[in-house]
Amino acid sequence: MPLTSARSELRSILLDKSVKTGDFTLASGAKSNLYVDCRVTTFDSRGAVLVGQLMHDLVRREQAARGIQVDAIGGLTLGADPISLSTAMTSSLADDMPPIRCFVVRKEAKGHGRGKRIEGNFQAGDSVVVVDDVITTGDSTLKAIAAVEEEGGKVALVCVLVDREEGGKANIEGKGYPVAVLFKRSELVSV
Repeated sequence: MPLTSARSELRSILLDKSVKTGDFTLASGAKSNLYVDCRVTTFDSRGAVLVGQLMHDLVRREQAARGIQVDAIGGLTLGADPISLSTAMTSSLADDMPPIRCFVVRKEAKGHGRGKRIEGNFQAGDSVVVVDDVITTGDSTLKAIAAVEEEGGKVALVCVLVDREEGGKANIEGKGYPVAVLFKRSELVSV
């Protein structure tokens, strides 16, 4: 499917399933007239295929434009999980050599077993894309970045499905991490 068609279809799914208007309290405690629950879209079979296709394209375009290496993709559980997996699967289906690997950042290290904070296909020295489903302030994304760096990874890029355009992108970029976005709030709603 051409990328313009995939983008249009994903936008429609996001609008139908994920974008809600009303009175909401966000995770930050802030009040908003917009709530974006991307998980309803990223855990949808068709939504996941489109997210994988478009995020894979975004990562590869940014990789070429910036001259960066990308070994793996992941972010803070739960929002980043389906995006990371669908992007890695698309990379494999595209016959990328090597394909992009994926990982998950736990909110805190588990208290048993090997006590890992990062699960999946991540290793120290990897150049990674940190992904998030929605950014408002960018704080959750920055937590994932900190975990990756604490485990010896290098963050080459941050990719986001939806930027609420409330300062998160600037906050992350202000800390030295480039951010690429699939959809901005203004592309989804005019509230």
